[in-house]
Parts: sequence; structure tokens; C-alpha cells
Amino acid sequence: MWYLYIIYSDNIDRYYVGVTENLKLRLERHNLGWGRYTKRGIPWVIVYSENYLIKTDAFKREREIKKYKSRKYIEKLFNK
Repeated sequence: MWYLYIIYSDNIDRYYVGVTENLKLRLERHNLGWGRYTKRGIPWVIVYSENYLIKTDAFKREREIKKYKSRKYIEKLFNK
């Protein structure tokens, strides 16, 4: 199973969109400072996720969300 996820940092008031096979482990790593971009936003919380059986489908969806470059679009996903 592949997961598209959106995490949020209250400290920097930003969202981050990513894809992973292990959502719990990936969130742990974000919160341990493993990622260059997400290091400064610790702590992160998951605000949205979608499940995919095929890896390429998850990455297509990630690109779709990122191409909008819109906070409103991201927030609309989980405020339905």
C-alpha cells in the first residue's frame, strides 16, 4: 500500500505533501529532522492521507496537488 500524505507544522504554518509506503515511520522521520525542508517545522502532524495500491498512482496524485501550489486547494481536500 502507498500513501499520499499531507502534514502540517503549526510552527511555520506550512503544509508538506509527500508519498510513502509506511506513513507512521515517515512521520517519525519528519519529526526527527531527517528531511531538509521539514526539519525546521518540527513537530509535524498528519492532516490528510489517501491510499493507493500502485506507487505510480500515488506519485501522480502528489504531482497533481503540488502543481496547484495553493494552500486553499490543500485545505479544501480535508475540509470537505
